[in-house]
Amino acid sequence: MLSSRTGGFAPLGAYALLGDLRAAALVAADGAVDWLALPALDAAPVCAALLDPVGGGSISLAPTVPYEVSRRYLPGTMVLETTFTTAGGTARVTDALTFGALGALPWTELARVVEVQDGEVPLAWEVHPGHCLSADKRPWAHLREQVPMLLVGDYHLAVVADGLGEPVLGDDRITGHVLVRAGEPGLLAVVGTESEPIHVPHAHEIRQRVGWTAETWRHWSDLITYRGRWHELVLRSALVLKALTLKSTGGIAGAATTSPPEQPGGERNFDYRFAWIRDSSFALDAMSRLGLSEELHAGVSWLLDAVAQEAPALRVFYDLRGRPVSAEMTSVQDVPGYRGSLPVHVGNGAANQSQLGAYGDLLDAVVLYAEHGGRLPSGTSTMLGEMVDHLCDIWPSADSGLWELGTQERYTSSKLGCWVAMDRAVRLAESGQITSPHVDRWRIERQQIRRYIDQRCWSEQKQAYSFYAGSDELDAAVLLVARTGFCEPGDPRLSTTIDAIVEELVVAGSLVYRYSGQQDKEGAFLACSCWLVEALVHAGRVQEAERRFTEFVAHANDLGLLTEEIDPASGELLGNMPQALTHLAVIGAATALDDD
Repeated sequence: MLSSRTGGFAPLGAYALLGDLRAAALVAADGAVDWLALPALDAAPVCAALLDPVGGGSISLAPTVPYEVSRRYLPGTMVLETTFTTAGGTARVTDALTFGALGALPWTELARVVEVQDGEVPLAWEVHPGHCLSADKRPWAHLREQVPMLLVGDYHLAVVADGLGEPVLGDDRITGHVLVRAGEPGLLAVVGTESEPIHVPHAHEIRQRVGWTAETWRHWSDLITYRGRWHELVLRSALVLKALTLKSTGGIAGAATTSPPEQPGGERNFDYRFAWIRDSSFALDAMSRLGLSEELHAGVSWLLDAVAQEAPALRVFYDLRGRPVSAEMTSVQDVPGYRGSLPVHVGNGAANQSQLGAYGDLLDAVVLYAEHGGRLPSGTSTMLGEMVDHLCDIWPSADSGLWELGTQERYTSSKLGCWVAMDRAVRLAESGQITSPHVDRWRIERQQIRRYIDQRCWSEQKQAYSFYAGSDELDAAVLLVARTGFCEPGDPRLSTTIDAIVEELVVAGSLVYRYSGQQDKEGAFLACSCWLVEALVHAGRVQEAERRFTEFVAHANDLGLLTEEIDPASGELLGNMPQALTHLAVIGAATALDDD
């Protein structure tokens, strides 16, 4: 059951995401908010029971008697509705990180509205913030002018409890219990700020904002033009991507969390609360397929502002405000990690890696923008030309590759990204978006990269594009030769590459490991399943693509959410939750199938 826990840990598939285009929360099926990061989703989490059920902190609200649970998002929204059915009655909890009348509030507001549909239900609630993944943060509960408050470092939290019994203050938490009856709605809200004053709104204002929030999300969802066979899944993926976007900048986080493991008890536990060039580019492709021009403009603007700081050099990722990130990665002490998976990380050591494929991701996004009515200022045009000139000199180098590996090689996926960069640069020049005296060189380098990939990155043994130059190992990322246009639909090398990957890396019909030798080290990587579907469509194998995608979508949780990876044997979702790259790939696969 999604509501059951082991050692205090809920299954990752039990979580729902809430977002307000700044903050983020994860709500388990049993009513506990086990992750809450405010005022922005990359801030230190005031609730982190996801990684530490004892000291991490959570905000719980659930019946005190046995219950069955069902849940859904209100259609077209990021507003969650959880229904608890007990022997004595049925209670519905509506959860949201709320918007104001005209968009984002100046504070973070988690609202939990309780309505009993029939009978009566005994409920208990608790607001217990945690250590913020820091050894020197301890929460303190107190009354301030009769308002229950909590102080955690620089975070101020106010608790608004209406119709849910009298709040009881402990040393580090605020609790309550109540017997709720039909016709007597209740409200539990947590209002938070960091290093600034805090406003305590009236309960009726918060209830009103829950309605506004649902309407705002529905209005945005109505803008999506996709009406294909997988509409609900695509819409949910688009909503997830929007919720992972910092509205003030357009930066899209790789995920809402840090350190859920790729294998329970393992060491591959990473912080994905940053904005990757690759993910941003894929996101812009997804948004353009859905007709979302505002997101396309905001995302390209974020990309260009971020890369301008150090051009012609290019970072792998930036923070959500577009600033360069230090490679410092801190292992948090005295936090047990999800199901004992250590270390728990704050920061990501890949920040200073070289990933040459990111140049292709950047230029591909710019071409997409130009093809949808975008125009580049002259300064940006000059900068991009200088970046392409720089890449002409460095593309033969080894790097860490798309998978951010510690071993530097001449990865096929990186060389493919370099080919994409040259190809898109030539297209921008031919359309007048870039002016450069070196366009002829870009054309020559494009051909040289193609020859390099076809000769050095081809495995005669496997009849497939290989993991890296001179290798016979395989990498599912080379399936991107299809969506990038490197391989034409009738290219036999595409089809035999697909066959080799299916034979060696695919398990359980639709699940794909990232590269050779990972079967015992991590779960199957969910985005790769979607890349396989797109490659199959491109190769004309549409029926096979439909079959594999139909099998794949069954692995989403009951709300349509997906993590980074999955255990093929148990079906357990693994890794950061929810994962932007996975949901981006879902949109890509579904739209490719429907466009065929």
